[in-house]
Amino acid sequence: MSAVNESIMQRMTLGQLAEHYGWDLVPSFATSVTITSLANDVESVAPGALVIMGDDADVDKLHHARARGAYAALVSPAVRETLVEESDLPLLFANPTSQQLGQLASHMAGNPSSMLAVFAVCGSTARQNAAVVTQLTRFLHMLGNPVGMLSVAGSYSLERNLNLSYPLNMLDMQRSLAVCGEDGVAAVAVSLDDLTVASHGMQGVNVDVLGSMQPVPVNADQAFIERLQAEYGFKTENPIKVTVRTLESDALARQASGALSQEDEQRLSLAIAMVLAAGVHRTNIRSALRMAKEMK
Repeated sequence: MSAVNESIMQRMTLGQLAEHYGWDLVPSFATSVTITSLANDVESVAPGALVIMGDDADVDKLHHARARGAYAALVSPAVRETLVEESDLPLLFANPTSQQLGQLASHMAGNPSSMLAVFAVCGSTARQNAAVVTQLTRFLHMLGNPVGMLSVAGSYSLERNLNLSYPLNMLDMQRSLAVCGEDGVAAVAVSLDDLTVASHGMQGVNVDVLGSMQPVPVNADQAFIERLQAEYGFKTENPIKVTVRTLESDALARQASGALSQEDEQRLSLAIAMVLAAGVHRTNIRSALRMAKEMK
């Protein structure tokens, strides 16, 4: 069950949705109905919701959704003849693409990834990615950034644990990022693996830095990124490359390696490389590492 809830929503009318996406609205005079939340199943419906049902819609589910406070439903044209006469909800008929749904979810949540620095870690198992993400959030915090983390191993926004069900679909993802934004988080690290993020779960999310513990073949960055985008749906506002450990990041990580295992040192090296890719000055990184070492 997933929803983008009212507390973090932008509002849209059914008329705006029909016009923007080319969806068919019945009845046509329901253009001024305003939705304040999204849900992908009846049990997640909150008052004011547009519930996304697709081919799974039937009259009983529509009545149940209306009873829970739904204002409209998005359903497949394939079930139109069985619903139009008996529905007590305005209906949008469409077979939306995952890109359209991601764009809608992002817009309704206030486009949270545009206000956050989003770091995604990929290329390894969920456990290994989670370990890197944990190291990355610690290092971002050392640099003075309010941080959030999304991982099957645990997710949080600042000091608040996020009670999430995995893998995260696009509504879960947008809601989680919006919560981070509301809390004042500046940077979020995401473990980009199948246990953490569902297929197309990153639709509408802008990724600023993509890092991998595994080397990417020379000149294969773009193909690798495009494959991940096809699987998870994220976007990038600016051209990016896959960030990996470098000789420089390894050398910087060794400055703090007194109590670190070899694996943790390598994870810290990747975190440093990703922070460098985000534009953090080397002087700030050296200062943070020096301070961390002195505090041990």
